[in-house]
Amino acid sequence: MDNTRFFLYAALALVMFMVWQAWRTDQAPRPDPIAASQQVPERVGEPTPRRDLPELPTTTEAIPTAGPLPDAPTQSVVASDRRIRVVTDVYEIELDTAGGDIRSLLLLEYPLHKLEPDRSFPLLSDTLPAFYIVQGGLLTGDENAPTHHVRWQVARGDFRLAEGADELRVPLVYDDGAGLRVTKTYVFRRGDYEIAVEHQVENATGAPWRGGAYLQLQRTETTPVEPSWFVYTFTGAAVHDGRKYRKIPFDDLVSTRVAEEHTGGWAAMVQHYFVGAVIPPADGVNHYYSMLLDAGRYVVGVRQPVVQIDDGATATISSRLFLGPKLQDRVAAVAPGLERTVDYGWLTFLAQPLFWVLDKIHSVVNNWGWSIILLTILIKLAFFKLSETSYRSMANMRKVQPRMKALQERYKDDRQRLNQAMMDLYKTEKINPLGGCLPILVQIPVFIALYWVLLESVELRQAPWALWIQDLSSRDPFFVLPLLMGASMLLQQRLNPAPMDPVQQKVMTFLPIIFTVFFAFFPAGLVLYWFVNNLISLGQQYYITRKIEAGGK
Repeated sequence: MDNTRFFLYAALALVMFMVWQAWRTDQAPRPDPIAASQQVPERVGEPTPRRDLPELPTTTEAIPTAGPLPDAPTQSVVASDRRIRVVTDVYEIELDTAGGDIRSLLLLEYPLHKLEPDRSFPLLSDTLPAFYIVQGGLLTGDENAPTHHVRWQVARGDFRLAEGADELRVPLVYDDGAGLRVTKTYVFRRGDYEIAVEHQVENATGAPWRGGAYLQLQRTETTPVEPSWFVYTFTGAAVHDGRKYRKIPFDDLVSTRVAEEHTGGWAAMVQHYFVGAVIPPADGVNHYYSMLLDAGRYVVGVRQPVVQIDDGATATISSRLFLGPKLQDRVAAVAPGLERTVDYGWLTFLAQPLFWVLDKIHSVVNNWGWSIILLTILIKLAFFKLSETSYRSMANMRKVQPRMKALQERYKDDRQRLNQAMMDLYKTEKINPLGGCLPILVQIPVFIALYWVLLESVELRQAPWALWIQDLSSRDPFFVLPLLMGASMLLQQRLNPAPMDPVQQKVMTFLPIIFTVFFAFFPAGLVLYWFVNNLISLGQQYYITRKIEAGGK
């Protein structure tokens, strides 16, 4: 196999990979949400054989109260009552007394768009099409149980984290009028994307109270920001059973419902850069479930074990939420395996060390663009000898190419004689036809892993580099980097031995143009990495080629 054909196949494979990414993003079939909701019952699984576990709440959004609730907002699919505003240093949140849900959540440190720094990213919203809320409560088997179907009471409508305070508590109260009083408290901490959810149960009913807490995430497939062309990232559900991490695409939730029990673990809704996770206590056997609702809504949640509270006693049932960016140093400390939501795919074992190095470089230079350049240089240095072997082989092939063309003319009607003559030439000149291929093959997994690092790491989201590149996670606004990358490919191609086949020559001529078009829509950080890699390779290959052609070793 000659080097040119190998590079042609590799380039075409990369183009197909890009097309596949685009297809996954834009063309993958979506379930009909209305039809799906009619085909799948709005309950989780079959009744549990354990008689002490209560039934999950129904999915109807009618909320039993003393009087009718106001109409839901336009484009909303859940009932609404009084809104409570909560502001911390990282969140601006709206709770709703209808269910005590988290209906809206803005991430104050993450603008929705680079050009709109005052418009925060809306991770949660209770309006379609980007519907995404958090629900929870207590299950007892009683239709008046304090679930997300009842009205909660609150003392005031505005809560703010005070200057110098490290914690903000927002209590909502439910009283059934028969001796059961539940205080549902959201606990926020300064600089933290982890939210504690506490249910304090005061039992004065005259009999033991039995029930369990649950938390669930409900959302549609749509996100506030549409994905970039040719760039696919996972959006869907995920479950960690305490040992293993499992992604569940939304399409799979249509046909297969989650109904399983694990000690510890967590359930999540994952999207590009951000995650919402429900984290129960690690020492209990928790029930994980999913549901499919109308309007294309998916639910994943966790139901905690049933507890008994004697008459006259008070107890608190706790769980946690994580709602925020997938900052790797933070999510790893929140729950075991939560860092896996930073989706590096099957090359995670390579990608995580690469990000660690990139992060260390950034801690010194304090600029993600220069960090990408320096990391690319370090990778090229690590593979310097392998690259040198590859370029030396290509230079030797280029040097004997006139003789190869002469052999091709001499034996154009005898393929067997031509192949034998070519092998004799390789042997005489001590050329390994695979010498340029194998070193490149070794490097490909590292380059793909770095691709995913640059694509998935929220740390690089909207990060500036220099001059006109003020957002490494978005495409170059003036297409300068893609054009420079294409030019570097064209120059590098001229140093490679020209294909013997005229068809291959034409395809290779068009490859830099094809890649330039594809990379025009890639995030600037990825194009920067590829351009710097090409530039270093071009210099190394030029030096080796000229030296060999001049008769040097």
